[in-house]
Amino acid sequence: MSDATNATASENAAPDISNMSFETAVAELERIVDHLERGDVPLDKSIEIYERGEALKAHCEKLLGAAEKRIEKIRLDREGKPTGTEPLDPD
Repeated sequence: MSDATNATASENAAPDISNMSFETAVAELERIVDHLERGDVPLDKSIEIYERGEALKAHCEKLLGAAEKRIEKIRLDREGKPTGTEPLDPD
């Protein structure tokens, strides 16, 4: 079975993105980028693959945003000793 056929078969049975971990989504996104860069996929299939990649990217950004909200910044006193935490200001 060729790479293009393998990709088609795996995409037809592709797992639901909303249930993917960040690492799984990034790994699939990397495979999609590699596949599209090879240029051996028909245009209509390339568009389908690209759209899945966009959905994976959005999912990864959502997961990163949620993780960022959970991260706290450690407050230090004048001597550099921890005094507590506060929400991380991503700006």
